[in-house]
Amino acid sequence: MRLSDLQNKDVINLVDGKKVGNIIDVSIDSEGKMAELIVEKSKFFVSMFSNNGEIGIKWSQIEKIGEDVILVKIVL
Repeated sequence: MRLSDLQNKDVINLVDGKKVGNIIDVSIDSEGKMAELIVEKSKFFVSMFSNNGEIGIKWSQIEKIGEDVILVKIVL
């Protein structure tokens, strides 16, 4: 799977069922492995939780990558 494939999917939080946003980038660790998906927050997340427009989602928070969505578990 390519980054461009992931960028076309909506990121949905399983905790509340809301759209987190869309993937805009990835973070690479010192070993060259993908550490996090960088997600541009939806308008709800930006206005409610911070004024920073991005959130990092660790691989351990990803529950399922489907055909149209990426399901994550983020407890805020």
